[in-house]
Amino acid sequence: MSLNEPDAYIALNSLTGIGVANFGNLLGRFGYAANVFKMAVSSLREVKGIGPITADQITSCRPQKTADAEKRKAQKLKVRIITALDEGYPQNLKTLHASPPLLYVAGEIMETDAIAVGVVGTRRPTAYGRISTENLSAMLAAMGFTIVSGLARGVDSFAHRAALEAGGRTIAVLGCGLDLCYPPENRGLSEKIRENGAVVSQFCFGTEPEKRNFPVRNRVISGLSLGVLVTEAGTKSGALITAYAALDEGREVFAIPGRIDYAQSVGTNGLIQKGAKLVKNLEDIVEEFPVEVVSYLSLSEESEQHALSGDEVKLLALLAEDERHIDHLINGSGLPSGVVLGILLELEIKGVVRQLPGKLFAKLK
Repeated sequence: MSLNEPDAYIALNSLTGIGVANFGNLLGRFGYAANVFKMAVSSLREVKGIGPITADQITSCRPQKTADAEKRKAQKLKVRIITALDEGYPQNLKTLHASPPLLYVAGEIMETDAIAVGVVGTRRPTAYGRISTENLSAMLAAMGFTIVSGLARGVDSFAHRAALEAGGRTIAVLGCGLDLCYPPENRGLSEKIRENGAVVSQFCFGTEPEKRNFPVRNRVISGLSLGVLVTEAGTKSGALITAYAALDEGREVFAIPGRIDYAQSVGTNGLIQKGAKLVKNLEDIVEEFPVEVVSYLSLSEESEQHALSGDEVKLLALLAEDERHIDHLINGSGLPSGVVLGILLELEIKGVVRQLPGKLFAKLK
């Protein structure tokens, strides 16, 4: 029985010396993945990027046995293997100049997940970074955007959880095989994401979360998204790799400004200096997308209010169209002054309210 092309994709992708670039170079030279396993070492070594070790890996591989083993494990773990040849392969990834040859998917990727925003940032966010991440992720998810991130500690985890709590969808992209969970404390979150989105990886089973895998993972995050929002990031944050990958592929890049004396803001402020869109509120993100995306999501005040609490809605109603003094808001809401001040701070961070001189507050559009 001859090796079919999807199985050849699975086998070739499982070899440690084969990355996206080498996979593409081999197909460019030999036409089909199945043909690669028929070639002699001398022919393989003529391909750019294929050295003697990788060539030996290919010729010593038993591709059908390798593919069958991966498929059996996928079935056991309730994981689908989707190659770039399949209809279910994400449309956004197809537009990349070097797409992952396949994806391992736990959960479900839907057509509507093409309307997605990547939300990434530091593993050690400040309180400001966490609140900004949670609020914007929740509002985007409530509107209908799928939130894409990397399941890492910090910003990634907050973005995934906020999307789920808002009743939206989210996709987590891993830098290891789907039979592993990294970081291990996010196993419960991973299970919840599978129920309301998908956990995906381009790496075969058994692949450890090695440092070199994460730039590759970050490129898939940006590739699945229409744009990437960096909420807080230092100078060496992997989130910046995601942002630059998005720029390379012509995707939108957004960044939340931060205090100049915070290490976690150096990366985001630097992105803004280099041309990333400065984000103050939800509208700053949505207005950058095509009209057909916005009309599909039915952007309205009502959709934005889904991410607001009852007390926040009450204060917004008191603000109406005019600026109001803090005393008016306290008396009109019947809430303690400390509670009102806390809610107003939340609304300021969300970009819904602005504080004016004289303890006055105004509702923004």
